[in-house]
Amino acid sequence: MSTAKKLEPASRWTPPATRFVELHGDYGTTDFHMHRGGTLPEVVVAYESWGKLSEMRDNAVLVFTGLSPTAHACSSDEDPSPGWWEYMIGPGKPIDTDRFFVVCINSLGGCFGTTGPGSANPGTGRPYGLDFPDLSIEDIAKAGHHAIQELEVDHLCAVVGSSMGGMTSLAYALQYPDEVGNLVTISSACRSLPLAIAMRSIQREIVRCDPAWEGGHYQPDKEPKDGMVLARKIGLVSYRAGEEWNQRFNRARVESGRKDKNRFGIEFEVESYLDYNAHKFVDAFDANSYLYLSRAMDWFDVADHGGSVNAGLAKIHSIRTLVVGVETDILFPIKQQEEIYNGINKAGCDIRFVRLPSIQGHDSFLIDEANFAPVLREFFTGIG
Repeated sequence: MSTAKKLEPASRWTPPATRFVELHGDYGTTDFHMHRGGTLPEVVVAYESWGKLSEMRDNAVLVFTGLSPTAHACSSDEDPSPGWWEYMIGPGKPIDTDRFFVVCINSLGGCFGTTGPGSANPGTGRPYGLDFPDLSIEDIAKAGHHAIQELEVDHLCAVVGSSMGGMTSLAYALQYPDEVGNLVTISSACRSLPLAIAMRSIQREIVRCDPAWEGGHYQPDKEPKDGMVLARKIGLVSYRAGEEWNQRFNRARVESGRKDKNRFGIEFEVESYLDYNAHKFVDAFDANSYLYLSRAMDWFDVADHGGSVNAGLAKIHSIRTLVVGVETDILFPIKQQEEIYNGINKAGCDIRFVRLPSIQGHDSFLIDEANFAPVLREFFTGIG
């Protein structure tokens, strides 16, 4: 395997085990051409990997993340801190790194080392800001494809994605159907429904209304944090489900010593939870990346790849496909997982659909090991 250069990361938030590959544009060209127009003269993709690539180079698994995670999906000797999918990836775990060479990438447009709005524009030497081209889910998939090619992997044993990553996995299988052996989409969709679009649209507007946003050309130490905090709180509400809020917080008040002295300040534990987690997030995420990735999710539509959703899904011909959805997910409702299943099933492909009763809503795949781990373990055990 080629050894990637240790390139200067695009973000101060890049995890320590991150590696980098520099893409060499589209094949036969020097630039990376974007799906909706525009080009990037230089693209670096940040990734982490676990396990060993087989001599036949036939055991590679590519993992695409949701909007906000880094490429640090699980721990390693280089970075022993727990990854965002620690229970799922590793030796003896459902995606077993004793069997598979697992690669997780930071999405194009992100802020954890991969080229994004916060990266330096080679033409100006300053961060791209809103000069970054329109970003699509297809671009994220293509960047992942080119990165895997740079790692000398021509065919993937499996592509796995959850949430936005599930959309990216679908886009990968649509654009490179002959290069995907097995496909896994979790809590994802062929396209966003109006509720999800509306919620993300409000989040983006809140960020843009923060005076510190400066039209997208803020300084790294003067980011629009007030807008990002509010936007993230809305996001957090959409990621979970009402029953979990009921069981976890009910109407519990914060202790008197923690109560906000502001007349309309934090009084309930659920408010405290949202505030803490929103501030934690904005201290480690770029506002423009948030805008670009969020809008890419709204734009994505499998129907763009065939004239209808079913026609698009019919282009996917992985050996086996697994679709997993959660009954309490309000962001990507269970009927959207059924839509993926029905479309691929009509095309005559081997596909399994699993609906889970997890109470944590959209974020269940990050938390509910008891329900998710057995499903993924069974699927990957069946890969020869």
